Amino acid sequence: MQDIVIEVVGPVGDCAVLKIAGEVDVFTAPKLREQVVDLAAKGVVHLVADLSAVEFLDSTGLGVLVGGLKRLRTHEGSLALVMTTDRISRIFKITGLTAVFASHSSVQEAIAADAHWTRVIEREAGSVDEWCRQHDLVAA
Repeated sequence: MQDIVIEVVGPVGDCAVLKIAGEVDVFTAPKLREQVVDLAAKGVVHLVADLSAVEFLDSTGLGVLVGGLKRLRTHEGSLALVMTTDRISRIFKITGLTAVFASHSSVQEAIAADAHWTRVIEREAGSVDEWCRQHDLVAA
């Protein structure tokens, strides 16, 4: 069993990036749920969850992501996913959740695809690319 590591980048306005690494399973998913609930309680309702360093994701982890999306949508928010491995992408395809979540290949792409995120970032840093560079979110 591997633990989960969650790094919050931001928030900037009502937006933040969650960089998630390790395993999201029955033992670690509550940490992710708590992070989403805490951010939403603070008014951060537009999230990008970077799953590129997630090695394992089970049904509990999927449930936390779906629940997080529902919670954020009740506050006019959003939850976009960054998936770079076939192993994680396949889980979303098999379960049909690719129709539910906006999925992207990088954090930059996820932010640039969302007009709200783009407006907030441009006020903060001038451009999405610059903000992502400043926060070490540029895809390798």
